[in-house]
Amino acid sequence: MPAFNQPTIRAMALVDVNNFYVSCERVFNPKLRDRPVVVLSNNDGCIISRSAEAKALDIPMGAPWFKVRKYAEQEGVIAYSSNYALYADMSNRVMSVLRQFSPSQEVYSIDESFLDLTAFSRRDLTAYAQQLRQTVLQSTGLPVCVGIASSKTLAKLANHCAKQHITLNGVCNFNTMPITSVDDTLRDIDVGNVWGIGRNLSKHMHDADIHTAYDLKMSDAATMRQRFNVVMEKTVRELNGTTCLELEQIRGPQQQILSTRSFGHPVRDLQSLAEAVTLYTTRAGEKLRKRRLYAGSVYVYIRTSPFRDAQQQYDNSLRLPLHIATNNTLQLVQAALLALRQIYRPGYDYMKAGVSLGELVTAEAQQQDLFQSTDSHEKANRLMHALDTINQKMGRATLKLASEGVQRQQPWRMKQALKSPAYTTSWDGLLSVD
Repeated sequence: MPAFNQPTIRAMALVDVNNFYVSCERVFNPKLRDRPVVVLSNNDGCIISRSAEAKALDIPMGAPWFKVRKYAEQEGVIAYSSNYALYADMSNRVMSVLRQFSPSQEVYSIDESFLDLTAFSRRDLTAYAQQLRQTVLQSTGLPVCVGIASSKTLAKLANHCAKQHITLNGVCNFNTMPITSVDDTLRDIDVGNVWGIGRNLSKHMHDADIHTAYDLKMSDAATMRQRFNVVMEKTVRELNGTTCLELEQIRGPQQQILSTRSFGHPVRDLQSLAEAVTLYTTRAGEKLRKRRLYAGSVYVYIRTSPFRDAQQQYDNSLRLPLHIATNNTLQLVQAALLALRQIYRPGYDYMKAGVSLGELVTAEAQQQDLFQSTDSHEKANRLMHALDTINQKMGRATLKLASEGVQRQQPWRMKQALKSPAYTTSWDGLLSVD
């Protein structure tokens, strides 16, 4: 058969930044290289990112910092608070570089991206992936690993192998490996590491005598669909090299936008809760306008700490529908504070509050208010545009609502005692050379 009639094997690549949060910190602080480093969650609670050196000390992922802090500090571990503004900006830079290597890209998470490299199959894709790694490292300072395979599920596992085996030099290409070698590799991977399985579902897999990725590959797809669902059937077929999951290059509108934080200290008074809810609603409103969406409802919840058994517990929530879908922060905050006043009960130590904007629609689907003039609608839009523009140029919260509070030190604000500067998103955080 002529070569041009041979079917083209799909080449799906998963690019993943190694230890993303820690790597971002190391870009701007070279002294952290080869040192054990961890990044902590909100309020410096749990470990959410570890350097290879910290992993070698058997410091577990997700461990509460207060439980391992003494041991970690004895071992020279350096801890940082989460710096989400920095991480988001570095993520955008990585994704921008990756677009240079394929026009077909799916940004899967803050540190992961799928690329369809099928159109480049005439090239040595392993060498192409190495070029990609060097370009990302040179452009952003961040190290990445690349997994290549004929399906997204296999590409995920190939990426896992690229991280685990130093001899692969950061790139694992299943498409160039004999099928027997790929199967041997899958035999060494626990089924819980297969994309979409996870810890809870892996227990059911073990009950079905499926312990490795290879066991799942060799299972009957139709039977797995009957026993679990159609997603499981697709996973089995993907493990066998059949592409069932295409790239999601264009995503539909979000279903909701959530803004929530635990408090740095317990909060009792309504005013402090109102300040927090105003801030969270403001952040959610900014995201709405950035995505050009409008919210049809506002959901607010508050709760005490479930871990303090000796104290009284209380949690409540309320969703308020909006007469007209909007992304106007003034209207969103007004609804959120109305909901808060209805669910607030005095006498409790509140530890968390959150705001969720739901029933999101695009501008084309937004219904206008018959009783609002076009001029007043345009005036409101100009006000929000001016608010966003000033805050983008002069720094977040340069302009804010009075109900967010004016005090610099607000006890409910999140603890970030170990936070690094905002090196790329704030003038005050720029590196200086002595």
